[in-house]
Amino acid sequence: MRSGQSAAEDMPTSTRGLPTLSYPTNAEFCPAAPSLTQQLLHYRHPIGTRALFELGVTVGLLSLGWALMWLSLSLSYWLTLVISLPTAGFLVRLFMIQHDCGHGAFFCNRLVNDWIGRALGVFTFTPYDYWKRNHALHHSTSGNLDRRGIGDVLTLTVHEYLSRPLLGRMTYRAYRNPIVMFGIGPAYLFLLQHRVPFEQMRSGWRPWISSLATNAGIVIVASGMIWLVGLEPFVAVQLPVVLLASSMGVWLFYVQHQFHRVVWFRDGDWSFQEAALQGSSYYDLPGLLRWFTANIGVHHVHHLCSRIPFYRLSQVLRDCPQFQSAGRVTFGESVKAVRLALWDETKRELVSFRDAHASARLAAKIVQ
Repeated sequence: MRSGQSAAEDMPTSTRGLPTLSYPTNAEFCPAAPSLTQQLLHYRHPIGTRALFELGVTVGLLSLGWALMWLSLSLSYWLTLVISLPTAGFLVRLFMIQHDCGHGAFFCNRLVNDWIGRALGVFTFTPYDYWKRNHALHHSTSGNLDRRGIGDVLTLTVHEYLSRPLLGRMTYRAYRNPIVMFGIGPAYLFLLQHRVPFEQMRSGWRPWISSLATNAGIVIVASGMIWLVGLEPFVAVQLPVVLLASSMGVWLFYVQHQFHRVVWFRDGDWSFQEAALQGSSYYDLPGLLRWFTANIGVHHVHHLCSRIPFYRLSQVLRDCPQFQSAGRVTFGESVKAVRLALWDETKRELVSFRDAHASARLAAKIVQ
């Protein structure tokens, strides 16, 4: 980005045409620069050789993991399932590369990013153009209570939840159940919703073209693999990898915007930079997990400047250590945050169902 460009140009092109957003500076957070967005400019430039290396290593390790799973079928299916864990991790990493392509951050050339992203979508079960548009909307509305519903985890306010009839409250509680959120939900998302995007019937033909083209690619690749190894071995290897990777991916996305100190804003108070710093986490994972997840845990920086390639995010943390404390979430804290399911607009924090009902009972007693 040239020094005269606005931060809005850092957002994916598919967000253009949305309402104009403001991007205030926050010099107090990182006093070495007049604004955070200006400070992050020189990290935006992709390194072609590094991108090719990361792509090659990830594809190679994913292929190796898949082959080892297939070979282990003749020994023990339990061994196959054990190998499926790192193999699913490689698939998650491949999705993160596709994610960077969607932001125009992985390669310098837009067309290269788009076509690599489309090709990877066949293996990640994610139609690239359909996902890219929804993800761009997520970046332009993240943390905005008045613009929820696309590319995010549904989060009700306490008032909205308590105002629902019994069936509505039970439905939301079922949606927020960890078995649904991290088990059934991810499988539905990647195996069904991405195949037929009925929820975007009014968005024109582009989501359908993206999904159907990806589906065709999946059929071609799957047919080739079934011809090579057989139907039963293919399903025995591919299914656990896809299910595990989808759950891992949804978990990561969940933690990025659902944590104890997260802040949500109403439309009039929302700003891009505050939503990035206060509405996105820094998921502080061990080094090996940072590699598998392609630094996506540095999510607050990613939301500030989505054009930074994942392999340069760790450099941002080293050069500007203030980012290491903003929105920091450990693995233990992320597990505890699963019970937080409602936004309390009075307390301005996420609360559990139990806390919400306790506050409602207390308020009722005071009124009486």
